[in-house]
Amino acid sequence: MSEALSVDRTPANSTLVGQPICIRAETSLADPDTCKFTVSRSLHSGGPFFFGDKERAAGSPLGARLFALAGVVNVLIAENVVTIGKESGASWDGLKAAIGTAIRTQLLTGVPAILEMAVSASTQGRSDAELGMVVQQLLDKEVNRSIASHGGKISLVEVREGKLFIRMSGGCQGCASSQVTLRQGFEVMLKRVAPEIAEIVDTTDHAAGKHPFYPRAVSPRNKDDRDRQGK
Repeated sequence: MSEALSVDRTPANSTLVGQPICIRAETSLADPDTCKFTVSRSLHSGGPFFFGDKERAAGSPLGARLFALAGVVNVLIAENVVTIGKESGASWDGLKAAIGTAIRTQLLTGVPAILEMAVSASTQGRSDAELGMVVQQLLDKEVNRSIASHGGKISLVEVREGKLFIRMSGGCQGCASSQVTLRQGFEVMLKRVAPEIAEIVDTTDHAAGKHPFYPRAVSPRNKDDRDRQGK
């Protein structure tokens, strides 16, 4: 569900005169504990920057403000969008408005949402294990919930030296659209939370897929072979 939060027209300095801050909150249909806040102004060029806890948000004034709110467990800042993950027991009632206020207040201070010192450090130093945790969270909360309707699933095999190894199963194994799902869906979401990962390696044995959602085309020759084998 998408909703517009209140608009603040009070400028902090002359450069903001006549430029109201509009923020729209949209709760994820795939994960009710995730909400995207789209802001009418850029928060930080570049990124994305993912903070899995308040310690990793050190150097991000906006991140510090958001983690100070009860219930916030992770923060993703990308251009003019802030995506918040909350505790499952927390309610968006009141929290959405508090997040909107924090974003608006940060913009009005004129201080960068992410300091330059944090830009270089935000995605450096994360171990393969830490990246694996981030990827697993993405799979559990967004990706697999979305493709479950097709009977599909993507599983994490390992993260090693900037490469992510995955395996597809169910309706995704052998599916004609599996690479579209992987490259245009999962990979795009992955870059938001783990830009350090340079390559996704699909280890799936697609030829062994028994129930693909979209069966791959079978050549006449292969069809004849299958017919002779009684398949």
